Amino acid sequence: MRLCSIASGSSGNCIYVGDDQTHLLVDTGISKKRIEEGLAKLEIKGDELEGILITHEHVDHIQGLGVFSRKYEIPIYATPGTIAGIRNYKKLGNLPDGLLHEVEVDQPFSLGTLNIDPFAISHDANEPSGYRIDNGKKAVAVATDLGIYDDYTVEHLKDLNAVVLEANHDIHMLEVGPYPYPLKRRVMGDKGHLSNELSGKLLCDILHDDLQYVVLGHLSKENNYEELAYETVRLEISIGDNPYKGNDIPMMVAKRDQVSDIIAL
Repeated sequence: MRLCSIASGSSGNCIYVGDDQTHLLVDTGISKKRIEEGLAKLEIKGDELEGILITHEHVDHIQGLGVFSRKYEIPIYATPGTIAGIRNYKKLGNLPDGLLHEVEVDQPFSLGTLNIDPFAISHDANEPSGYRIDNGKKAVAVATDLGIYDDYTVEHLKDLNAVVLEANHDIHMLEVGPYPYPLKRRVMGDKGHLSNELSGKLLCDILHDDLQYVVLGHLSKENNYEELAYETVRLEISIGDNPYKGNDIPMMVAKRDQVSDIIAL
């Protein structure tokens, strides 16, 4: 399997997951042109995609969906609540008939050679979900936009070989930063975003010897920066109640406007 971040951050998100036979996107929160450029680096064309998985209907996750789906007519999969949100977002324009497919959390389904397990996440959207994806040999997951996590979340992220995990903000930067108070409360709330510290603590619960790569994603432009997220998460691993140190786990920070290295499992 392969995993690649085409874009990740509060201004737009798009992740590629696939193997030799089946190619998927998780979210299309950037322009069609940028999606195509990212896929080109993977030597994949838009019409070779098997499906697009949408985590929720916020603009930084669906911004390019209308233009991209009209050109390539790739099936779109999302929870009923997310599909309702997509339909209500008028700036997308009309989507081709029959492209939207409802999926339910905790109801796995298959696309080509890949098995997909949608799981619920805590965020202020209609019916948001993360996705765990495997091909019977390797498993990856995309888990961003979650204000809190619990045993349910941990269970869905166990035994992965790679994960895209949110490290959205540094708490101190958020507290003293430019956001108005209600927005600060929203970001820090149970339906907001995962801080660097909580991202590290969640990782401590899912680390195992076969976790080959961690991609920290969805960083806030105003309340975080790459080095801080990276070092904070590594520190949490080192001081956490687990047998690992921060340097034991290969880790990268997904960039807002650059395609990441391709993780081949």
